[in-house]
Amino acid sequence: MIALVTGASRGIGAATARKLAADGYTVIVHYHRAREQAEQIASEIGGFAICADLGDFAQIDAMIAEIIRIYGRMDVLVNNAGIALTGLYQDISDENAIRLFQVNLGGTMHTAKRVLPHMLRAHCGCIINIASVWGECGAACEVHYSAAKAAVIGFTKALAKEVGLSGIRVNCVSPGVMDTDMNRTHDAETMQALADETPLGCIGKPEDVANAVAFLVSDQAKFITGQILPVNGGFNI
Repeated sequence: MIALVTGASRGIGAATARKLAADGYTVIVHYHRAREQAEQIASEIGGFAICADLGDFAQIDAMIAEIIRIYGRMDVLVNNAGIALTGLYQDISDENAIRLFQVNLGGTMHTAKRVLPHMLRAHCGCIINIASVWGECGAACEVHYSAAKAAVIGFTKALAKEVGLSGIRVNCVSPGVMDTDMNRTHDAETMQALADETPLGCIGKPEDVANAVAFLVSDQAKFITGQILPVNGGFNI
């Protein structure tokens, strides 16, 4: 079984790659800039590291073509890669906003588009999109990120309806506040405040999301599609 995890050089992506490998998958570890970290994880789990800028559709095309050339199939796609912008909405440059949507939404949709023909031929497959609690309820000073992740949720639901009869399941995991590099840009006071707002009283770990992904791609979830699985400690109920 072959799985591609995008943005797998660190954080949620790395944890997901390790979990799927432990469950018996051959995992392709996608990265953009962090080559050393990605190759280390690939070596650790017996996988394969591959580079692509997910804001560039031609690079996505080349990445999927290379994976199919090597492995001949694709059973699981985990669309995890993403970038964030923090700041007042009107202060975010158009260039940075476009880049965020190109990667977070465009990269997610186009990677799925290029993987789907191979899943359709096999009449099976799982696509897991990683969204965010901010895509569900929105966040001040992360308006573009919230909007892109909300679109990922809508994409998940629509695509699940379109490909369900072809044996393909599409689901979404929506993390809350997690202990990742993306959130380490916040100061300790902010992180503590977010932990205090979480009913379970703590920040989530990348492994919490990885475990949810592993469940959704397993046979235990064979009758689950088009769903949004929150992993947020009760932050948004």
